[in-house]
Amino acid sequence: MSCGGLFEDFFDTVGVSLEIFRTEQTGGWMFNYIEALQLAGVQTVLIFISSRVSQTLQFKHEPTGARVCILPAPILHRSFRYLTCAMKISGRSLCKSIDSYLVLPILLLSHELNQQGINAIVFQDYENPSFDICVLLGKLLQIPVFASFQGGSGQRSRLERPIRPLTLRASTGLIIGPETEIQRVRDRYQLPSQKIAQIFNPMDVMAWHPSDRNQVRTSLGIPNHARVALCHGRIDIAHKGLDILLEAWKQICSERPNQELCLLLVGSGSDAPELHQRIASMQLTNVLWINEYIRDRTLLWQYISAADVYVLSSRYEGFPVAPIEAMTCELPVVATDVNGIRDIFNEGEASGGIIVPREDPSALAAALGRILDATSLGRELGKRGRHRAEQAFSFEVIGKQMRDFLFQNEVDN
Repeated sequence: MSCGGLFEDFFDTVGVSLEIFRTEQTGGWMFNYIEALQLAGVQTVLIFISSRVSQTLQFKHEPTGARVCILPAPILHRSFRYLTCAMKISGRSLCKSIDSYLVLPILLLSHELNQQGINAIVFQDYENPSFDICVLLGKLLQIPVFASFQGGSGQRSRLERPIRPLTLRASTGLIIGPETEIQRVRDRYQLPSQKIAQIFNPMDVMAWHPSDRNQVRTSLGIPNHARVALCHGRIDIAHKGLDILLEAWKQICSERPNQELCLLLVGSGSDAPELHQRIASMQLTNVLWINEYIRDRTLLWQYISAADVYVLSSRYEGFPVAPIEAMTCELPVVATDVNGIRDIFNEGEASGGIIVPREDPSALAAALGRILDATSLGRELGKRGRHRAEQAFSFEVIGKQMRDFLFQNEVDN
């Protein structure tokens, strides 16, 4: 498995060092893929690129036993980043494309793929320019190259426009969860149906379970009689729609002045200072924010168990894992209509979720209010969501689907 960009580009924003990654990091689509594939008898190697190592670094990821390989970024990529940062043009779309095209150390990567005995490559996002390079490398090494969909649904600049259709047609296959994204890819790139597999992001449904709510609330200082809404994940205001969530929460509280309410936020990220400022300026006193990136899944499901409803207010997603985590803990979900949500809640409320339009604080407030005002509705939706998670997102189900697609395609090609 290989990811475009540098290791530190994402993990620095959530406070995860290489050492923490090696010893503690679990969950999310990446490690859920690994554990699902392991159950299906497929071993994985995670490959990252970093500007902070001068030679190849290899280690075992302790929680899963997966092999991890960190390759040093090419000198050309380091020079390009230095130049664009010095000229203050690194944020331009063309620069982002070039940066991604330059990030893969081709010779080192080729060596590692051969040394590790890799039978198939699964790249993180097919709209990442590095995927174009990876597909070419796979052709040269005669290794099938696949890619998943984790949110990248657009080209970064015009530079990619003539290249991407060729890349997708030359790839071995694409793993996509949302039906809307499958349709987009088919329409835009004219791909045959056999190149695309609809496979959802997996979840360790059997391991996740609700904790004792009263005990968790006591530890957090939340009264047992309070009604609690939860949102967890990376603190990225625009991406996650946290501004919309705060507006909706203000409306909910103003409509229920005599009800004890709590918005429980769990997560950290680059927008944490701005979020603090927004909460203060809106004078929201009933927001409890755990400002840290949670790596311990046991701790995370304890936080989930403290809530009465889970809320996803995002403007866009790839195929979100957080709502499924809430479903496994029997929590009802209110989610904006982003990629993947209608696939997760394929029967709407019968699957445990209420879907609302994006960027509509009033609709979000109304849906959350329905559950906060009716305990029985929340419990029923929670049970339905748990059943849906067991049927559609378990490691066993997804691991078999991925194994069959990856290695059937390898034989066919």
